[in-house]
Amino acid sequence: MSVWVIEEVMRRGLRFCSRGSLWQQRNFLLSAPIKNSCSPDKQFFHLWSPRQSQTWLSRSPVSSVRFYSQGANHGDDLEDGERLPSQPADTASAERQRKSPFLELLESCGSLSDVLDLTGKYSPTARQVSHCLTHMWATTKKMTDEQRRYELQLMFEHPAFDQLLQRAMKTLVHISDEDVTYSLLSMVNLGVPQRSRVVQTFLRTCQEKLNDFDEKSLSILASSLEQIEDGANVRALKEGMRLVVEARLPGIKNVMALQTMMRLLGRDAPKDLKWKLEKKALSMTDHFSLPNAQYMISTMATMGFFSKPLLDVCSKKITENIHGIPFNRIFKLLQSCRELRYRDVHLLTSISDYVASSLDIWTNKQLLLFLSVFENLIFCPAALMDAYADKVIANPDVLTLKDLLCVLKVYSSLSYDLQDRRQQFLDSLSRVLISYLPKISAFELLKAVYCLCLLGHFPYAPLEQLLQSSVLEKLAGSKFPKSQERMFQTVDVCLRVDDPPLPQPLTVPASVLGDPTPSTPSVNPRLLLDLQSLLEDQVHMMLQEGVMVENLYFIDAAVTKPTPNQTSVCEARSGGGEGCSPAESSERIAVMYAPQSGFCYGTSNPRGPLAVKIRHLKILGYNSVLVTEQDLQSVSEEARIDFLRERIFPQHHRPETQPDEKEHLRS
Repeated sequence: MSVWVIEEVMRRGLRFCSRGSLWQQRNFLLSAPIKNSCSPDKQFFHLWSPRQSQTWLSRSPVSSVRFYSQGANHGDDLEDGERLPSQPADTASAERQRKSPFLELLESCGSLSDVLDLTGKYSPTARQVSHCLTHMWATTKKMTDEQRRYELQLMFEHPAFDQLLQRAMKTLVHISDEDVTYSLLSMVNLGVPQRSRVVQTFLRTCQEKLNDFDEKSLSILASSLEQIEDGANVRALKEGMRLVVEARLPGIKNVMALQTMMRLLGRDAPKDLKWKLEKKALSMTDHFSLPNAQYMISTMATMGFFSKPLLDVCSKKITENIHGIPFNRIFKLLQSCRELRYRDVHLLTSISDYVASSLDIWTNKQLLLFLSVFENLIFCPAALMDAYADKVIANPDVLTLKDLLCVLKVYSSLSYDLQDRRQQFLDSLSRVLISYLPKISAFELLKAVYCLCLLGHFPYAPLEQLLQSSVLEKLAGSKFPKSQERMFQTVDVCLRVDDPPLPQPLTVPASVLGDPTPSTPSVNPRLLLDLQSLLEDQVHMMLQEGVMVENLYFIDAAVTKPTPNQTSVCEARSGGGEGCSPAESSERIAVMYAPQSGFCYGTSNPRGPLAVKIRHLKILGYNSVLVTEQDLQSVSEEARIDFLRERIFPQHHRPETQPDEKEHLRS
């Protein structure tokens, strides 16, 4: 019988036995709780404990430190008879590797238990142990979360898993640096307890071999250390890697390897090393692929390192190739931009346009996550806001209560004007809110009503329920009293100033409004000096400093100026003995210092509470002039005064203004 026939018979027989063994184990696990499948009379040491494996599966911290290796040699705990003779890592030739049936059988294994059954049938070589661990990790990446949990449960119960880890330790000195790091990465990703003896032994071996690691091995090791809890061996390795990376930085040629090492060095890397890493990354930008550009931004977020030149290069690359990028990568990119406080209008607009143009491919949850992270960036994604509003109008009933609160928060925070669809959109949201009134909590109801008031919409049913004494009592013990008072104050002033037509008048009780005497902020001194310089020759003008309106809105300066048309009318009336009231004959201007966070990024559009403040001041007879810190940072006083003159006296800057009108205004 030929060798090929013998091998084929063995292969098929092994596959049959593997399936049978797996079937038996799985049927046993369906009816039995997890317990230690390795009997106490085994001759080899346990490299992990069942309690640790179950702890890992439940995603709680690993507390056990059993078999933690601090100072012993790797082979101290092995039986004398189990020691392997020293030999090179590549004793098996490439030809023998190709002819070995083991690797073929390994590739055919579709589950973790299949791999472990295989190691029980054959005794894997040193390198094959590393292949087994890597294949097991790769197999889990293709599984669903539920399937992965189940397979890992089977793995930790399988008696061959302990034997495989024992063999991995014994053969550690006989495998290549790359296999060492891949084995460590695989074990960490499979959930082998990080303080177990086998993981700590691999970490100490990496310390010993660190100077010999090439670029790829360093990159793999860095990926492992990212996921391992801090400890003596981890700290020593990280410090060693920092020194190695700094010494080898000029010779690094692989972008991905550089990024992985940057992530490992993290926030604690010295500033001079971060600048060196930035310089190296900028020198490699011509070789950046699209994934490189995406990963570089998240890497900088991990490091807490802001490099505008590098971010701009990456943003441009992503903007040019935005179509087809999956949700997870776009969302991670936006989160990284938020962490770095980096906002590129072209990048954010291109993402908004892309998501809006392909709305049907995203789930509702994904769209809401996009909207939420845009709102955190204080950027208004106009195209996406329009498209999602149409989606809500078409089918508002798909919104859960959590979805509804998210939509209200985003649209009220960004104060986006939907124009002719505004009322239809708000009515749709109100109907959904009313449907949830029987089960909504008091604080959620307050947040929803607060957002609707910011939007200038006042559905009676939610307002009436919020102001019921039973609901107000539930809010009495809130964990966020200041936030709650602020929201009630906004609802109160909206009901008074907007004065919406309601079936029955509603008022907010004084008991929930907090301190009735609000603190008065100080007037911006530079703004006040510039206004005084501007108006010193204007005898008909009146300047008031620090005005509080409706016991809530602070105005840095209120300027009262005569209205040209009304002045002539009033003069005519006074000749007949009638005259005009001061409000009729003058214009009131509220000059306010506004932080940049009060505007949607890249625009002059006020948002949230600032937009409501301007709306209310307009109702109360004030025209608002907003001045930002950037406006006050002009190079000269003259430039700042010119800016204020243009805002307060826009007639002087209109081309169509007639000369005689200008002369009249100057007088």
